[in-house]
Parts: sequence; C-alpha cells; structure tokens
Amino acid sequence: MSRIVYVNGAFEPEEDAKVSIFDRGFLFGDAVYEVTAVLDGRLIDFAGHLERLDRSLGEIDLPLSVPHEGLREIHETLIAENKVVEGIVYLHVSRGPAERDFAYPPSPTPTVVAFTQSRPLVDQPQAKTGVAVITIPDIRWKRRDIKSTSMLAQVMGKQEAKRRGAYEAWMVEDGVVTEGTSSSAFIVDANGVLRTQPLGPQILSGVTRRAILRLAREDGIRIEERPFSVDEAHQAREAFMTAASAFVLPIVSIDGSAVGNGEPGPVARAFRAHYIAEARAASASA
Repeated sequence: MSRIVYVNGAFEPEEDAKVSIFDRGFLFGDAVYEVTAVLDGRLIDFAGHLERLDRSLGEIDLPLSVPHEGLREIHETLIAENKVVEGIVYLHVSRGPAERDFAYPPSPTPTVVAFTQSRPLVDQPQAKTGVAVITIPDIRWKRRDIKSTSMLAQVMGKQEAKRRGAYEAWMVEDGVVTEGTSSSAFIVDANGVLRTQPLGPQILSGVTRRAILRLAREDGIRIEERPFSVDEAHQAREAFMTAASAFVLPIVSIDGSAVGNGEPGPVARAFRAHYIAEARAASASA
C-alpha cells in the first residue's frame, strides 16, 4: 500500500502525485519547508514550526492561502491516513509554477506539498551509542535563518560525513562552528556551561534548539549563546546535536577524537529524556 500524500488541496497516492516542471521550487529552489516530528501519532512542537514557517515565508515575500488550522488538518490527516506512530511530516511551500524568469512572478500560485515518513524516534540506536561528527567548511549562503529548500551545500556535507563514517557534519566559518548540516550544535564546556551559536542570519532557528534552551533554564543550567571553536569542542565535557527528527543525540567524537570520555554524556541524556517526556505529555493533552 502506497503512502497518501498532499498536493495542492488533494490527498492522493504518492504514485499519482505530480508537480509542474515549471514549479519555481524545482527550477530555482524558490521554496521553504518544515519538518515536524510525530510521536505516539501526534505532532510535536507544531506551533513552533508554524511560527518559523511564517517567518521564512515572510522573508522571501511568499504568500500562503492555507491558514494554520488548515495546515494542522493536512498534517493530522496524513498521519491518520498513513498510520504514522513515530516519524515526521514534511511540508514544502514553493512559489509555484511560472515561466522561467529569475524575478518573482507578479501573482504567484504557491505549491503546497506534504508527506509523511515513518521511522523510530524514541528508540534510535544512536541515542544509546552517541554519534560521530566531522567538521567541514561552511560554504552556504548568508541567509541561513530562512528554512530554504536550497540545500546543496548541506547535502554535500552530509555525504562527506557518510563517506568518512560519521553521522553528521559540523560546518565551520571564521574558525567557529555554526551548526550541523541538519541539526543545531551544542557543547557543555569545561566549566559546565551550555554553549551554542546565537541566533542570527548565520544559523537556522531550530525549534528543538529553542526547547532545549528553555529546559536548560528551567533546570538552572548556565547558558551562553556565543560561538565556540572546533578546539573548544574537542576540550568540552560533552557535545550534542538537536533536530526535530532526532530530538537530542549525544556526540561522542569530532574528527575522530573522543569528546569527554567518548561516551554519551549525562547532560545530553537528561535533555533527551526530559524533552521526550514533555513532548508526550503535551501532545497527549492537546
């Protein structure tokens, strides 16, 4: 049985779904997207994803006729139709089809596409073993705060990580770590301070990142939103990454060198457990 997907107002089998070859998302990457986790059949942090979607759309001057309630209904219908217990819903909004021209069309008809992927989120083996990361140059454009579908640099970085036997690649610019190819980057430094790159055009505002910073404040953990170098990461007590589809994953090595004792650290493990418990409680009461 094939998945049911959503394309421009219609729910249909994936093999029947079609988008114009003139779609600007296909021709130019003129599109934004969101990925929302599904846990116990329910959306996690959906309000945060809608907030970030609105911001991305506003930054590229792309109108969207589907209201928030409609987007939620699309997501929940896809979860039900595809019987997703754990996994993600991917939402993609492009400027739609138009004759190929770099300038925006005057009256766009946005393309809205959504689909699900079922995958284990809670019992990911990487949460128990930790993951390896490599560092690579950050070769992306200067507006990384927009969740754009133009992700060739990240694709190349992820492939390099795979080639070198790592799970993720941390991108480095001007001597400091910006973020992972598909995740936010954190360390717990030698003084026990939680550090991560501050928000700005150099990184994406991660929804899970924001939740972890909130949990850290509630737990009385000292936070410094300031850049850290690769050397500082090597000297850290712990390192971890956050993402909607990964929650929190401990990082146990960077470029082949162990972080801390080379095992998942207590802060990362506690954050992961706390985040999952809170997400389940919030979704159950929604």
